[in-house]
Amino acid sequence: MMNWYDLARWLHVIGACVLFGTGVGIAFFMVMAHRTGRARQVAHVASTVVTADFVFTVTAVVAQPLTGLWLASLTGLPLDTPWLVAAILLYLLTGAFWLPVIWIQIKMRNLARKAANDDAMLPGAYHSLYSIWFACGIPAFLSVLAIFWLMLAKPALW
Repeated sequence: MMNWYDLARWLHVIGACVLFGTGVGIAFFMVMAHRTGRARQVAHVASTVVTADFVFTVTAVVAQPLTGLWLASLTGLPLDTPWLVAAILLYLLTGAFWLPVIWIQIKMRNLARKAANDDAMLPGAYHSLYSIWFACGIPAFLSVLAIFWLMLAKPALW
């Protein structure tokens, strides 16, 4: 029989899987579509990516702090525990890179749609946005990996 702690921990782990898995999946499919250089393909994939970000990533982004606070409450873990503070700061850092990415993905999708409709090449603005999108993904990805390590290792940091 599952107790409240087990439920909170399970939901927190599922949320982390969804957050990480969606992020990696979105990145993979956007990179692969971009590499084709075909506006129609990029427009199609970017449309799916924008939808996936709103359905899965937003849900997990909201669920993670809620289930994390629930877990801390159930276990009596102080919110100023050093490894938890580090994880929260990294979570906020990840969010700082993710929020602009949402807007960038929408702009990339729109530019690719226009190019596809005009039977044209992807414009320079698309390529500039793609470079920023890709650059934002690196620190966000590394931050999430560090959060996983902190959550599993729970190290004494200071």
